[in-house]
Amino acid sequence: MVGEINRRIHEGAEIAIALLSEPDYSIVLRTMWRVKKRQYGLGLEENRRPDFQELLTDVRLVVWVRKGEQERGDAPLIERIKVALNQPATVARFGGLSLGESTHLVDEVSLFNQQDRCGRLLVAEDGGDLSLPIWPDHVGSVTRWGQYRLRDVDLTETLPEEAWTAIQRPS
Repeated sequence: MVGEINRRIHEGAEIAIALLSEPDYSIVLRTMWRVKKRQYGLGLEENRRPDFQELLTDVRLVVWVRKGEQERGDAPLIERIKVALNQPATVARFGGLSLGESTHLVDEVSLFNQQDRCGRLLVAEDGGDLSLPIWPDHVGSVTRWGQYRLRDVDLTETLPEEAWTAIQRPS
């Protein structure tokens, strides 16, 4: 959203997320690539298999962002987001805005509408039933995961601390 290509610039920024809608579920069949036998090329023969994936559609959510204690960089992510929302012509970026993979495209970004009072807040909880990536790493390190639960809340009230997640690599 802010045109940053270095994913580590805003490491340490903190986010909180709440669902405003009840998403629809779809199941798609995709081809999963893996390297099982090196003599075959990528995605050929035994190096591919079918994979069913669940997709959510009509997802409406609120994302809060704040400067984290460990966030580095000249301008905090929250300040860069404010600039992107108020002066979008000043942001140089490429590709579609997505929440994760390129197939998870975002339709619209706007400021939080206080009319949306009720939602389900994502709260960190050791026994939570949702396991979500905090720092995905597909290149060589380890993905950092967190356990969460959705809690019905009044979104106009102050968010509890357990709703905030620092976006950081595994330590």
